[in-house]
Amino acid sequence: MAVGSAWRRKLLVNVLGIGAGLAAVSAHALQAGAPPAITLCYERANVQPWRTEDGRGLNFELLKLVGQREGIRFDFQSMPWKRCLAQLKANAVDGAFAVSFKTDRREIGEYPGGATPDVAKRMHIDRYILIRRKGSSVAWDGKALHNVDGAIGAQLGYSVTDLLRSLNVTVDEGSQRSDELVRKLLAGRLAAAAVGGSDAHTLLTGPYGPQIEALPLPLVEKPYFLLLSHRLVERQPQLARRIWDAVEAVRNGEQYRKLEKSAVPAAGKGKQP
Repeated sequence: MAVGSAWRRKLLVNVLGIGAGLAAVSAHALQAGAPPAITLCYERANVQPWRTEDGRGLNFELLKLVGQREGIRFDFQSMPWKRCLAQLKANAVDGAFAVSFKTDRREIGEYPGGATPDVAKRMHIDRYILIRRKGSSVAWDGKALHNVDGAIGAQLGYSVTDLLRSLNVTVDEGSQRSDELVRKLLAGRLAAAAVGGSDAHTLLTGPYGPQIEALPLPLVEKPYFLLLSHRLVERQPQLARRIWDAVEAVRNGEQYRKLEKSAVPAAGKGKQP
């Protein structure tokens, strides 16, 4: 009896083990049929109408439509911009948005089109505006800065700092947010501040508006891309191409164009100072 009981217990354990293994295989099979998950980081800041800290804006609408079109699930993670780029370089995330082109950023991730990014696959176009205190004589003629009596401020890690340095001015990139730049500007610690076009509109129409003004010519206008990790592009090149191709198709599609038309005028696109 004791031997028979022991044998039955052993048989029951084996059956349970097989059942657990089958359950695990079934769960794996279900997961295999699930849409691929792509982790994307973005700057923890409000850059309207493109994106907000809590995951709203046209960048998210565009990517959600891309996900629906291609059967991809995007996992969005907000963080400071420098950390986002560092995470991408370490392949800790699959991509970052929205990223303007800089040659050295190709060490961090891949642009659609590589060394010469395909502008047709951009997420959007934005510009940098120079803001000064009202009454200041700082000027920009499209080629050179004039009457600069101090540093020009820019946000930490932003590509416009390269342009400013090429213009032979002192650059202060010790601020993470555009409103921090304006406070430093009004405190006399900066001669002017270079901010994104949508940020410029927000600042000029907000509480600081009566004390600041924008120079009429933009510093630069540039496209912004979805930058994908080296690991994703190397291991799944077809998936990377699908995503970039879908960004172009969705951005040109009627559904997204309607969203953009209703949102972009609020940021002053085409009417920015």
